[in-house]
Amino acid sequence: MTQPSLVPDSQHRGLVSLLPPRLRDYAMLARFDRPIGWWLLFWPCVWGVMLAGGEKRWDLVLWMLAGSIAMRGAGCVYNDIVDADLDRRVARTALRPVASGRVSKGAAWAWLLILCGIGLVVLLQLRWEAQLVALGSVVLVAGYPFMKRITWWPQAWLGMVFTWGALVGWVEIRSDHLEAIGALYLGAIFWCIGYDTIYALQDREDDALVGIRSSALRLGSQVRAGVGGFYALALAFWALAFWAMRPDWVGLVALVPMALHLGFQVVTLDPEDGENPLARFRSNRDAGLVMALACWVVGNAGIV
Repeated sequence: MTQPSLVPDSQHRGLVSLLPPRLRDYAMLARFDRPIGWWLLFWPCVWGVMLAGGEKRWDLVLWMLAGSIAMRGAGCVYNDIVDADLDRRVARTALRPVASGRVSKGAAWAWLLILCGIGLVVLLQLRWEAQLVALGSVVLVAGYPFMKRITWWPQAWLGMVFTWGALVGWVEIRSDHLEAIGALYLGAIFWCIGYDTIYALQDREDDALVGIRSSALRLGSQVRAGVGGFYALALAFWALAFWAMRPDWVGLVALVPMALHLGFQVVTLDPEDGENPLARFRSNRDAGLVMALACWVVGNAGIV
């Protein structure tokens, strides 16, 4: 069977292309060629840890990084198993390993279990309260691939899934001030809706043809304003979270770099240029770091 070239948004082209074809298929199935996904899963974990005052818990941060890589991969494998028929009908996804038939669904399930096993090792490093919170995401993860079939806003469901780590990181450090972590989580959800709407711009034509729903299609010509609105809501909730931890205006200054970063994305977004949305989407890896530093500043100087 013909081996594919790496997809257009692959980043680790050199590393993945060096693998034997069979192993390359499994690496691509877990999206190891596209690390942006696990960065976006990882950063909210760090936000929860840092805002909770866990700046000394670098062991926890490293475990959560390992868990983010493994569980993002597991989620991608599960998504590709469920979406194989749809993926075959979309140009950007037609060559994915399961959709193309290079990896059978049985083999994909086995790979999924291996990745979940790594996630289990990470889970066991947490205290039991954080373990329960982490397990609470399972239902959300299982339901996500079906959302694009029943709602125009699958990005909202993804937001709940992809930012769940903020709750886990917080509860591992502390169990009080739930108003702060609640606001941080809500802001993270709107951030995710914004950046995944940008990502969905790449597939608007194919999605419309095969009946896949997305916020990018729903917003139509107002997509830039929509993304701006989501980012504004994210910043508003993050401001509430920071205020709950440090109730003075000085703490809110820490959000200014993040506001500038997200504002740049909105102002420079060109929905008609395929490369432009991909670049803006990827820049959220850097935005995640900027927000992590803001959480560290406020969490390190906030209430105890």
